Amino acid sequence: MNVEEKVSIVKSIAEEIVTEDELRELFKSKKNIIAYDGFEPSGQMHIAQGLLRAITVNKLTSAGISFRFWVADWFAMLNNKLGGDLDKIRTVGEYFIEIWKASGMNLKNVEFIWASDFIKKNPAYWDTVLKLSTHATIQRVMRCGQIMGREESTSNPSAQILYPLMQAADIYHLNADIAQLGMDQRKVNMLARDVFPKIGLKSPVAVHHHMLMGLQFKESDKTGVDRAIALKMSKSNPESAIFMTDSEEDIIKKFRNAYCPEKTEENNPILEYAKYIVFEKFPSIVIRRPEKFGGDITVKSYKELRDLFVASKIHPLDLKNTVASYINELIKPVREHFEKNARAKKLYASVKKFHKI
Repeated sequence: MNVEEKVSIVKSIAEEIVTEDELRELFKSKKNIIAYDGFEPSGQMHIAQGLLRAITVNKLTSAGISFRFWVADWFAMLNNKLGGDLDKIRTVGEYFIEIWKASGMNLKNVEFIWASDFIKKNPAYWDTVLKLSTHATIQRVMRCGQIMGREESTSNPSAQILYPLMQAADIYHLNADIAQLGMDQRKVNMLARDVFPKIGLKSPVAVHHHMLMGLQFKESDKTGVDRAIALKMSKSNPESAIFMTDSEEDIIKKFRNAYCPEKTEENNPILEYAKYIVFEKFPSIVIRRPEKFGGDITVKSYKELRDLFVASKIHPLDLKNTVASYINELIKPVREHFEKNARAKKLYASVKKFHKI
């Protein structure tokens, strides 16, 4: 695989690359490239973190990139997830890893690293955090608060200052050449890119992936905070998210109740899931319809699906039912893993108790 082919693969998962020229040079100059993303273990995992993350990681590793998952348990504590209880957070982190293992992710070039374990063994981490703090204004660090899912506010806990500085330090201490996170994490990656040269460090290439919309999108959701935050699938609204252990009945119900405006692709979560997940896993799909409504349609690309829907040749309910069936097929192996594997089953039982699922 040549450099341009590798760049093309990264572009296929990216909504933004900062910068493409730097990425190209990275492929030319370095053999063992490392990318990372971090996750707070908190609650159930939804398909943006599960299915979409597996698709993205598999593409990156196919281009020869090694991927490091930062299981951000201390960060979850700073963000007061699960009441800051590290034992519960650790359990949820183990549950996350079990899902990734069952989600179709190729783990050959994937490593899971626990933040608390790593930082305890690497005290120089705090030197980096302190150096970063001397070159970043309080105002700019506060603006990074959205990485914690928070609005900027002086009433937020002081952890909102520590958290972004630590996240920037993660990039250096994980030896990450590529910070491959969602668009909602953009501000801290840009902070790292700006500040690293001031303390003698090389800036990472930032590759930001698309944030999946929630199923219960409303036009009013676009106001108040950045769009990437406002529209994304959220655990705080269970009816708006498909979780990796949802039953087939739950998936069908959530899709049928989902927002799906007729004749339009814009702000349409059902088409979005078809684009970013279904057609990444299936070369073609079948729209099931009764004969009186035209019978089944085989669709061979997302573009074809979109064009048919916009032309009113596919009804929103038929689209919802079809995408739900394919998402369910992709989740089914994960669901079965948590039903049949004793360790996974025990972890899920604990997570359910934490959240009264």
